[in-house]
Formats: sequence, structure tokens, C-alpha cells
Amino acid sequence: MKYLLISKDFKILVEGKKKISTHLGVIDLKNLKEGKKVKSHLGKEFFVVKANILDLIERMKRGPQVILPKDVALIIAYTGLMPHWKVLDVGTGSAFFSIFIANYLSKGKVVTYEKDEKFYKIAKENIEFSGLKNIELVKKDFLKGVKEKNFDLVLLDLEDAHKAIRISYNSLKIGGYLVVYSPTVNHLLKVCKEMKKFSFAEMKIVENIVREWQYEKTLRPKTKGIMHTGFLTIARKI
Repeated sequence: MKYLLISKDFKILVEGKKKISTHLGVIDLKNLKEGKKVKSHLGKEFFVVKANILDLIERMKRGPQVILPKDVALIIAYTGLMPHWKVLDVGTGSAFFSIFIANYLSKGKVVTYEKDEKFYKIAKENIEFSGLKNIELVKKDFLKGVKEKNFDLVLLDLEDAHKAIRISYNSLKIGGYLVVYSPTVNHLLKVCKEMKKFSFAEMKIVENIVREWQYEKTLRPKTKGIMHTGFLTIARKI
């Protein structure tokens, strides 16, 4: 079991250790219980909570650019993701998307393709760290074909995504969704041009910009934040 020790100004993920040393003191990790408090030897108090998927992802290794939670949320909202769905994630990278989505699929699964050896190793380590058992990681170039069919959702997050649309279309069930992540307009234009060759309905192109506000001293938007990350093209196979 992975726990999070959290206070107003500090948090740390712990698992399988007897003691841990921090700048706030040494913490005894024996008999941790959710909702209880523990103290360091310097008297600093922490609440004990079970770590959730966000807590785990903060500790995972990053390789290439990852799809952030704000964009994952849009994908879930615009496709109506269901717990029993079968999802195909093409271009695993660090496996952040696969892990986020698999966490929602209590009766479903994620199959994810990664051809790069370096990224494959990072993804494998992150998936193991997540503890999720419904992710199948495949080391293979997706452009060479996929055996499984009838996916409810296919995500393309790779440089030549436009070249993977035909295979993705054939891998989807009728009514299934194709989502393409495009970091640039040039990438997006290639994707749109290719998607017009196939029978898709309800096609949308969206961009998600999140602006946080600061509330200490003055209430105003933060000067820095996560603005543009990428465009999402979302379409439904008919």
C-alpha cells in the first residue's frame, strides 16, 4: 500500500519502509492508518492518506512530452469513457495517459504500443509502479499493424499520427472514438486532411487552456501557468 504523508506545506509518498528522514525530521512509518496523524521526531504533524493516481504520477519518470491531466479530462468528457471500455494508446511515451485511463477502467483494459526501447523501459517501470494490472504494454511499431480490433477508444500521440489513422479506423468498433493529440498546427493540418478520407462523425478540434489564480496577498491570475499543450481532434467512427 502506498501512502501520502501530507501537511499544509509538505507531502511525501511512502511505501514499505520502517522510517524515513526528511528536513522536517525522522518519521516512523510503522502502523500507518488512513486518516490518522503521525509526527516526526521534531514534532511536525502529517496526515496519512492513501495515495491516488495523481500522487503516483508525480513520482513517475518522464521521457518524452506527456499528456497532462487537463487534456486527459477533456478526452474523458468528450468521449464519455465507460468502465468496461477497451482502449488503445499509440505512442506510450512515459505511459501517463495509459495509467490515467486504466485507473478509470474498472472492467476494461488499455493496450498501448511503443516502438522506442528507451521509452518502453520508462513506461514499463511506471506501469509497474502504478500497480495497475489492466495495461498491456506492447513493444512494436503500430504502423506495422495491430492484431486486436473493436476498440472503444484509440488515442494517437505520435509524430506521424496521420499515417496511423487508417489502421486506427480499422481497429475501432462502430461508434468508437479516435482521439489525436497534436502539439502544433502543422501536425493538426495533416491529421485533419487524412481523417476526411474516412467515415467519422461528431468531429471536434479543441484546445484546453487552464489558468490558475493566486490567493495569498492579492487575488489575481498567476503570472505563470500551463497554457497551450496541444490540440485534441476527437471523432466518432460510423
